[in-house]
Amino acid sequence: MNFIKKTVMTKKIAKHYETVKKFHPDYIEAVENLGKKTKEAGPVDTKTAHLIQLAAAIACRSEGAVHSHTKRAIDEGASPDEIRHTVLILTNTIGFPNVMAGMSWVNDILGED
Repeated sequence: MNFIKKTVMTKKIAKHYETVKKFHPDYIEAVENLGKKTKEAGPVDTKTAHLIQLAAAIACRSEGAVHSHTKRAIDEGASPDEIRHTVLILTNTIGFPNVMAGMSWVNDILGED
């Protein structure tokens, strides 16, 4: 049930993102359009795209992006098991300490079930 409670909160947008959008709306619009167009450019479904982006966010140690793509993956139907498996798959590529950092950021959103 904790997962269900957490997903209700997934629509909240980070305050710093809203601040950048306020002062640079054309920039944010361009970034959002680029993200949309890249997802439309090929056969990968949106859920898988967010899981890929989640993995990339963990690899470059971007906590905010990990939070964002975890929320977006949930919104596209990814289960907590799929999200956590996405993180574990990274172990041989980015190493155990980085995977544990990424998992802690994912768990900020998913909770510790």
